[in-house]
Amino acid sequence: MANRVTLKEIAERMGTSTSTVSKALNNASDISTDLKNSIIETAVKMGYKNRNAFKEDKRKLILFIENMEYKKPSDFGYDIILGFKTQAAKENYTVDILPITPDFQKENHYDSYMMQNGYNASFGVGFSLEDPWMEEFKTSTFPTALLDNIIQGTPNVCNISTDSDEGIELAIEHLIKLGHEKIGFLNGSTNSYISNRRMSAFLKSMSKNHLPIDPALAIYGYFIAEAAPYHVPNLISAGATAIVCGNDLIAKGVIDCLKDMNLKVPEDVSVIGFDDLPMASTLNPPLTTIKQDRVALGVNGYFVLYAMLNNVSQSKSLLRPSLIVRESTAVCKMRIVTEKIVDKDSVMYQNPELFNQRF
Repeated sequence: MANRVTLKEIAERMGTSTSTVSKALNNASDISTDLKNSIIETAVKMGYKNRNAFKEDKRKLILFIENMEYKKPSDFGYDIILGFKTQAAKENYTVDILPITPDFQKENHYDSYMMQNGYNASFGVGFSLEDPWMEEFKTSTFPTALLDNIIQGTPNVCNISTDSDEGIELAIEHLIKLGHEKIGFLNGSTNSYISNRRMSAFLKSMSKNHLPIDPALAIYGYFIAEAAPYHVPNLISAGATAIVCGNDLIAKGVIDCLKDMNLKVPEDVSVIGFDDLPMASTLNPPLTTIKQDRVALGVNGYFVLYAMLNNVSQSKSLLRPSLIVRESTAVCKMRIVTEKIVDKDSVMYQNPELFNQRF
């Protein structure tokens, strides 16, 4: 891959020598950190590509991970990393795994970090909409795959995800066949792209199936089990006979909370998760859930980067979900509305623009 920007051009822009630029771009130790960073940032802005990074022994990818457990087979991120690393190894790419924080992103400019450390491309998982790099991705020159995040209008960043619209639709159709109409949705937080995507999918599916969209039954929380007790009582008071959850961890919390309320799952309330984590089949009762193949997500992350490294721009790549039916869903048992409280975390308050869309 030919460079359109030369070391000489960077040196002229910086007012320094080509040897100094070369040292900076090759991470030499006999140059000050401030000068090195300044040269790297200038090179990035000028569109410089290090040809050494594309040699067979320099093929390096990095997976940035944030807000996600990944070290144990039961963790959500474990299979994603496994799929990504396995596929990359087949193509002779080495892969570094780097847990990061918002502070790390503030201290390191994305493109500069990639160039300084000789990476060809990256896969980012667990980022929130508020992360500093989300803005930098918009102008990045490096091929970047993002799990469950999308950056509009840039040719170098691709969204990797499982089709939320199709997954939520499978869950709603399953519940309708069981006679459910008052269906609640307990989601992740509003600072998550995928959370908003799944809320949109829920509202769209309810509308498509001619079911009323009740703001008391469409709630944002967090992607953790501990969020359930704050919202489940209100969902039950509003008459929910079934609760679809933004992930399996929320679903576990919902089941535990319902038991504490002396309600049986699925006899009194049906519960559906999203992910099909290993623990889903071991819950009591075993959890009906929307399965996303996390190994395939990792493999797909590599395929997308491979395409972009070969000048095939990608926008988004969605995997198909499937519904795994277990014992946490059953025929609807009607419930009388006892007290309709519109939760402060309702979509009506937290995302009014989405709520007011005509689906």
